[in-house]
Amino acid sequence: MPTILTTTQLAGPKHQGKVRDIYDLGQVLLLVATDRISAFDVVLPNGIPERGVVLTELSRFWFERSADLLPNHLIAMGLDAEKVSAYIPDLPHEMARRAMLVKKAEPVMVECVVRGYLAGSAWAEYRKSGTINGATAPAGLQECERLDSPLFTPTTKARVGHDEAITLEQMKEMVGAGMTGDLERLSLELYGFAHEYALTRGIIIADTKFEFGLIGDAITLIDEVLTPDSSRFWDASHYQAGRSQDSFDKQVVRDWLSSTDWNKEPPAPELPSEVVENTVRRYKGVYQRLTGEPLP
Repeated sequence: MPTILTTTQLAGPKHQGKVRDIYDLGQVLLLVATDRISAFDVVLPNGIPERGVVLTELSRFWFERSADLLPNHLIAMGLDAEKVSAYIPDLPHEMARRAMLVKKAEPVMVECVVRGYLAGSAWAEYRKSGTINGATAPAGLQECERLDSPLFTPTTKARVGHDEAITLEQMKEMVGAGMTGDLERLSLELYGFAHEYALTRGIIIADTKFEFGLIGDAITLIDEVLTPDSSRFWDASHYQAGRSQDSFDKQVVRDWLSSTDWNKEPPAPELPSEVVENTVRRYKGVYQRLTGEPLP
């Protein structure tokens, strides 16, 4: 039988991440994507209205579309009252809009990053040393240029502080050669599938990160997937290699923070209202472009 909790009992989450609250309901978890936002691995003092709804609904969209490629942990959305009420009979509406009921998984403690274009930290590394994730790259590449083949560039999954890039050899030492090979293959397949679909909607997925867990022996897609927090989205009609691109993700937040004298350590400065409003438009805009529907 499920563990039935009231909203009052949900006052203390099992775990509070940077932007997500996780509640243990016995056999399953309730993941609530809040409106908090982080950048450079630091939670900012003010959030982005309805950001959590976008992350939850867009994750649902991709979980459902990719279910034939590999299993994922989604059981039901928070608004699916019939299924959720078996665990929480009085989940508030606004919390439900930001919630997913998911299977428990043992997380693999590596973030699986796939890059299809030379941008962000990969571009910064390339300019400095001519390498991408520590590996020598062809000379003469431009900023935001599409790579000949997408690259799997894993990072650590830091509980606190900053994630750090690791090589495939380092990943093999952490999780084993077999698991490394499986996660690389699945990550590249997922990215290719999503990139191809997104192009039909006029969106380029420049890079993204996936998180995986084990349910029994099955590798399972967990957490969020292909959202503005975990991915870099560009407008395909405006794309041009050799310059930075206008993004439908939280790059506008990163750009504003980088324009300040903040040292990227807590506490972060408060975002001005125009940056918040611009980010809301971009989050909702990419949701509608990818799904073909306005945010519920």
